[in-house]
Amino acid sequence: MELFLYLLAAALIVGGVAGAILPVLPGIPMIFGGIWLAAAVDEYRHLGWGWLLAIGIVGAVGVALDFISASLGAKRIGASSRALWGAGVGTTIGMFFGIPGLLIGPFAGAVAGELWSGQSVLRSAHVGMSTWVGMLVGILAKVVISFLMIGMAGLGMLFS
Repeated sequence: MELFLYLLAAALIVGGVAGAILPVLPGIPMIFGGIWLAAAVDEYRHLGWGWLLAIGIVGAVGVALDFISASLGAKRIGASSRALWGAGVGTTIGMFFGIPGLLIGPFAGAVAGELWSGQSVLRSAHVGMSTWVGMLVGILAKVVISFLMIGMAGLGMLFS
């Protein structure tokens, strides 16, 4: 049974790394779940609560960055509050339409919000592109945080 649980933990971690890139899977929570499962099977001998708490905090920051990265891209260039709300709504709605929805949703939401604020089409498109770049930076941050979590788990196992 232990072997099966370790294999499940490894599958969660590998799937989580894929989920850091593919927005369809909850990558960071999957990685944390896999790390926690491996620690639990080992009865927390090699990876204790302190390490799990630290890894969980890093993971929570990664999840927060994932949700706000598109909005931060728009805010960086001085987008209106309606564009920021639009990017958030577009991201949320886009999640239900898979990868195309997550690629188009934040852009379309930010453009719609900026147009609603009375800005020109060109300005709105600029805000939409900045939102999309922010989303790409967020994906990069998720990948880095994913490997940081895995590295922390490895260090925790080595030094515990």
